Amino acid sequence: MDLIIRNANLPDGRSHIDIAIQAGRIVAVDHAVTATAQQEIDAAGDLVTPPFVDAHFHMDATLSYGQPRVNQSGTLLEGIALWGELKPLLTQEILIARALQYCDWAVARGLLAIRSHVDICDDRLLAVEALLHVKKQVAPYIDLQLVAFPQDGLLRNPTAFANLKRAIAMGVDIVGGIPHHEGSTSDGAESVRLLCEFAAGQGLRVDMHCDETDDPMSRHIDTLAFHTQRLGMQGRVTGSHLTSMHSMDNDYVNKLLPQIRDAGISAIANPLINITLQGRNDTYPKRRGMTRVPEMLAMGIDVAFGQDCVMDPWYSLGSADMLEVAHMGLHVAQMTGQEAMQQCFTAITETPARILGLESYGILPGCHADLVILDAASAIEAIRLRAARRYVIRRGKVVSRSPAAHASLNLDGRPDEVNFRNGPQTSDF
Repeated sequence: MDLIIRNANLPDGRSHIDIAIQAGRIVAVDHAVTATAQQEIDAAGDLVTPPFVDAHFHMDATLSYGQPRVNQSGTLLEGIALWGELKPLLTQEILIARALQYCDWAVARGLLAIRSHVDICDDRLLAVEALLHVKKQVAPYIDLQLVAFPQDGLLRNPTAFANLKRAIAMGVDIVGGIPHHEGSTSDGAESVRLLCEFAAGQGLRVDMHCDETDDPMSRHIDTLAFHTQRLGMQGRVTGSHLTSMHSMDNDYVNKLLPQIRDAGISAIANPLINITLQGRNDTYPKRRGMTRVPEMLAMGIDVAFGQDCVMDPWYSLGSADMLEVAHMGLHVAQMTGQEAMQQCFTAITETPARILGLESYGILPGCHADLVILDAASAIEAIRLRAARRYVIRRGKVVSRSPAAHASLNLDGRPDEVNFRNGPQTSDF
């Protein structure tokens, strides 16, 4: 064997598991694997998980915060306007450098698969060319999917549809859209039809920014569900954000959710961004902004969490840490039960992997040996601690490592590093 990881806990609750790896793939997952290996890692009861997957990101904008200015209002619309100011200043060199820096962060945090939207409304398609270059360069470490995204609107921008088709021909993987940002509701619906028909004709997946607004009358998701079923695209279509759903009345949502499920549409919520950008025009009470994650999960709809933005015109923070994303999602959706917290971990691992169509993902014999060893005993503890990534493994090789945090509790319930009962006493504990 090339590598054996011993004494691992797995996300499904199994413990004391050994994982044997040969030629970049997992060959055994069992208690006490008897084989020997060139390298062994003792997980020592820590969690071993498949890598994190970010199903919604904007790599062309990442790490551009403050250029040419800061989003003072903090709103989505000012962010879009600011991105429009920044685009003429971009070069391929700048785009590539920032994206590669972000990919370095991602690998160190165990994030080994990313779906990134790339703006195609710049006729130069600089960002498309840059991210296609990045995709090729990071392929040994990261599975990077690209979505052709008409940021300014497919119909509002006269060259957007032609540019989108050019981007697909250049090698971009997925058809994107933004129907709620079109000039009218009818134009939004028409953009959904055009994009779905184009994707169906090309045999491509669809991932649309859909209803990213507080307006409960923004209902393009039902149009997306209709065309998905009409064109037989079940399982290949994703609605991202869906924030208008948090403002819709329950009667309409009770009709909408079965339509989404029956169309086989998956959903991606972006907790850090949705809680930041939405509800900006509210006084009090303020809406949380995130879509109805627990209700969709209960309906059997696949729901993933995405990072969306890191240090760009829309969001000033972020670090490629999907555990931070799950941590925020857990709080915003009030998913604090044991099963619900486990679902939040699944929303940054197995579910987005399924949405992206990743092959051989998981911890089973035959799967790619892409693994992360976390300084935590369980998925819930990993979210609570935003646990250190002790080892990040890609195709059976360690590509990043970090020291354990050494902050576990001893039997007294106090940190290991400080035992007040054995040291000088300043008070009676």
